[in-house]
Amino acid sequence: MFSRIKQEIDVVFERDPAARSTFEIITTYPGFHAQMLHRVSHRLWLWKLHWLARVTSNISRLVTGIEIHPGAKIGRRFFIDHGMGVVIGETAVIGDDCTLYHGVTLGGTSWQKGKRHPTLGDGVVVGAGAKVLGPIEIGDGARIGSNAVVVKTVPPGATAVGVPGRLIQPKKEQHDAHRKVIAEKMGFDAYGVSKDAPDPVAHAINCMLDHIHVMDTRMEKMCKALKTMDIVEDIGDDNLDSCEIVSTAEELTRLEGESASPSSDENPTKSEIDDS
Repeated sequence: MFSRIKQEIDVVFERDPAARSTFEIITTYPGFHAQMLHRVSHRLWLWKLHWLARVTSNISRLVTGIEIHPGAKIGRRFFIDHGMGVVIGETAVIGDDCTLYHGVTLGGTSWQKGKRHPTLGDGVVVGAGAKVLGPIEIGDGARIGSNAVVVKTVPPGATAVGVPGRLIQPKKEQHDAHRKVIAEKMGFDAYGVSKDAPDPVAHAINCMLDHIHVMDTRMEKMCKALKTMDIVEDIGDDNLDSCEIVSTAEELTRLEGESASPSSDENPTKSEIDDS
């Protein structure tokens, strides 16, 4: 029993840089308190002392703000950071080395008895405010993004984000030179999107860039063909206006400064005014 408690304390040091001492963890960490009380309530639940188990669980909720049903099965080295608002249902199963942040719900989607809560594999991390609902499985090493609502099974090592939860593709080195060319014409950083933000929105933007690349190539061939038949003159490259995405105050200030800078045609010099 003491070795199990030591593991729970050690995992706090591993996953929370703010932890400074064992005494601090034992006396001030609600996630640690909730786990210790759950060990008691779960044992009572297995002994068929259901009312006493529920009373113990309710005391834990009142003290810690974390609600764990006595019937939930929790593995080793489980860590709840902050903890307020965490809800874990009766038939939920949590593997070893999992981490939950505040506001997480492992809930059900049915009023029917039986398995109705999710099963988390080993090493799963669930971000703050995420909702994992129904008798689904979250594979080993999976990640659930903050405020995501996941209602479908997540494979091992995958990451789910958004509402409803969608899987995002892992970062891969791709030969996407044509995306960069189109993006440069548009004033948009495709390399930053495809490499640094692998989410569904970025994927959709990359698909748009692929289609634009195809259309651009076809239009170029059509123009060349028309030019050879002397139907049109040489068109040349058009300078597209920048559609740069403003993400910081410095960029906004710079863009506003560029748009407000006077041009020579719109603002004549003093000598031109005198001549007129």
